[in-house]
Amino acid sequence: MSKQYTIPEILSAEIEALRTIPQENDYEAAIRLILEHVHQGGGRLITSGMGKAGQIAHNIATTFSSTGTPAYFLHPSEAQHGDLGMVCESDVMLLISNSGKTREVLELVALTRRMYPRLPFILITGNSESPLSQLVDVTLSTGNPAEVCPLGLTPTTSTTVMTVLGDLLVVSVMQRIGFTYHDYSLRHHGGYLGDKSRELVSPETEKK
Repeated sequence: MSKQYTIPEILSAEIEALRTIPQENDYEAAIRLILEHVHQGGGRLITSGMGKAGQIAHNIATTFSSTGTPAYFLHPSEAQHGDLGMVCESDVMLLISNSGKTREVLELVALTRRMYPRLPFILITGNSESPLSQLVDVTLSTGNPAEVCPLGLTPTTSTTVMTVLGDLLVVSVMQRIGFTYHDYSLRHHGGYLGDKSRELVSPETEKK
């Protein structure tokens, strides 16, 4: 029989998953790779993943791009049909795979390394002993929380933690590069956030 959850139980499980994100992850190494390859080396951050993990990867890429770190999402399957040509030697890649065994992502690493053997990879995963973990430069573990799902299958807590790990990297890099209200306003012309960022730009900053 499938497990039934109350709303408070779902909330508690999601919160507990965030509390148990491993603090021993080498966040500094991941941040350093992004800074070195994108902000110092002129490359871009490429994110990738399949299914729900891919949707999280896409969101991380757009958030990075809007906060001063050029990034884009590369679909692992489309990469095999020509999109791999978007990758440059100076780039760094952030992969997301809960199992660490996703076939398309494993193939993406192999194909990319065939072009650029030294291109670095960061991985967000629930399985730090997985095949993907053996191939990348930095592994960030989610802690592999159990999914809050009557069937125990649907990505719920895992995608919550993946999103937070992405936020951790985004905010850390923003702080390291000194991203300002003025910088934000240049990338957000329309909408509420664009208006708000322009309101917060000081006259001194606007002259720069």
